[in-house]
Amino acid sequence: MSLKLMYLTNQPQIAAMAETCGVDRIFLDLELRGKEARQGHLDTVISHNDIGDVRKLRAVLQKAELLVRVNSVYDGSAAEIDRVIRDGADIVMLPYFKTVAEVETFIRLVGGRAKTCLLCETPEAAENIDAILSVPGIDEVHVGINDLHLGYHRHFMFEMVADGTVDRLCEAFRRHGVSYGFGGVARVGEGLLPAENVLGEHYRLGSQMVILSRAFCDTSKITDFEEIRAVFQSGVQDIRRCEETLRLQDEAFFAENHRIVQQKVQAIVEKIKTSKGLN
Repeated sequence: MSLKLMYLTNQPQIAAMAETCGVDRIFLDLELRGKEARQGHLDTVISHNDIGDVRKLRAVLQKAELLVRVNSVYDGSAAEIDRVIRDGADIVMLPYFKTVAEVETFIRLVGGRAKTCLLCETPEAAENIDAILSVPGIDEVHVGINDLHLGYHRHFMFEMVADGTVDRLCEAFRRHGVSYGFGGVARVGEGLLPAENVLGEHYRLGSQMVILSRAFCDTSKITDFEEIRAVFQSGVQDIRRCEETLRLQDEAFFAENHRIVQQKVQAIVEKIKTSKGLN
């Protein structure tokens, strides 16, 4: 089985092109509540998309699923969720939840009209994961290692993979029989933590999905459409070739890859700490 590749965009032309290049899911991000306060100081993308983008993306997609990340539970959640489902979302994602009650509310508001995906990205959710997963109606969970590492006061998001936190969560997902994935991946041969090492961790952990990160194709920097298409065509093919190799590997290979990831993450963390004068 291949990883489901997800790409964040609100641009119909990019979404249609990504689909033809083999992207499995188009990811529309509508979350704004509290995000600026959490991530405003980081080099991360804070989307300012419009709920009207759901219908525009739905109109151009033939086979790729449309995943929509709504806002965390608030007094406008019912109307927001109703609208995105009515306009064509296949999967609705709940971000930044902390309690069982929030998840229960979300599942009730979706009401079986679309698949449900939880974005596990708070320490409160991670520490209470078994109780949360006991809520009926959860189809899948994605671990948001960016916000999660901030919540745990770490320096680099892949520390969550290196230190066993993601291992523990994936074990819980398997116990409860939900599909799962975590984080994002750059192009093969690229990334602060190389994409091939990240993909190896996905296979070691039995992950079923991953986001193509901004580093995979940053459309704020590459603006020529044909160049973007070329990046997607070669980039997706390279990931699929890497996966073919990973399917043939044994436990010893994945144990060694995990050890390498831990070493590389530690080196990256030391550099970050040095740059901040924390050493």
